[in-house]
Amino acid sequence: MARVLVTGGAGYVGSHACKALARAGHEPVVLDNLSQGHRALVRWGPLVIGDITDPVSVDAAFRAYRPDAVMHFAAIASVGESMVEPSIYYRINIGGTMTILDAMRDHHVDALVFSSSCAVYGCPPTPLIVEESAQEPVNPYGASKKMVERIIADYGHAYGIRSLCLRYFNAGGADPDCEAGESHDPETHVIPLLLMAATGRIPRFDIYGTDYPTPDGSAIRDYVHVSDLAEAHVAALDYLLQGGDSTAVNLGTGSGTSVLQLIDAVETITGRPVPRLAQPRRPGDPPVLVAANERACSVLGWRPRIVEPADMIATALAWMERPLAERRVARR
Repeated sequence: MARVLVTGGAGYVGSHACKALARAGHEPVVLDNLSQGHRALVRWGPLVIGDITDPVSVDAAFRAYRPDAVMHFAAIASVGESMVEPSIYYRINIGGTMTILDAMRDHHVDALVFSSSCAVYGCPPTPLIVEESAQEPVNPYGASKKMVERIIADYGHAYGIRSLCLRYFNAGGADPDCEAGESHDPETHVIPLLLMAATGRIPRFDIYGTDYPTPDGSAIRDYVHVSDLAEAHVAALDYLLQGGDSTAVNLGTGSGTSVLQLIDAVETITGRPVPRLAQPRRPGDPPVLVAANERACSVLGWRPRIVEPADMIATALAWMERPLAERRVARR
């Protein structure tokens, strides 16, 4: 069993990773400032309220719990917002990561699983993205993730910190047991927004771009179930604890789904129409992002289990339709 400091563990992907860690026999310790996370999602280990940009609170967490490894999720992650407020993205995503890395160095913790992103690739010239694809991010969010990967590599060479950077594609769905899911405010992810439009929680769903060079004109993404992402993080931790070398891998299903195809799937699952309105493309959004995942399969022994968009949507709908009292708890 390893004790793992999970930054951002009260958030969407981080909370699912904490459940997967506990199920695998590890002890997750969540470090979160609760600005975007939720106390109710911290169910599988202790919570330390602290900010990754604050060296004092980070050092205190390391001193109190003496972790064996770190899973680093804490970041801000809206492409559109990063285009208008880049300073926040560089300060939190880059500066906060350096605070974590300095604490790892000072406390002799040498294993890091980093939540990176396909946004490091920008607009790749080929539809299937491999890890060797050129990294040319087209927005500050992607640029911040690319820079963090470089900083992590430099800390590895200088201080012996081994890392696995997980470049995952579009997370979706919710825990099949309904113990964790998405509770963003405001919501920005496509699957919950589609479900909210279909069920009348919002008036409509905005389609940003209907003139992309894709078969139906809408953007194509590789949607990977959040529970599969969580399992990949545990596999990455085990890989590092067993002495694995630093590397980076893509996490995706290897197939893409367009926005219009998602709309069709949501309408089928809910039995309700999705009110929609076509909008111009958003700056910084590439037309197609699909992962080649062979390296994750070979290095981590990982393979996604929930690959059909309809199955992913069904878990997200089950989470959204929990009793109102439970939804209120989850948003605190």
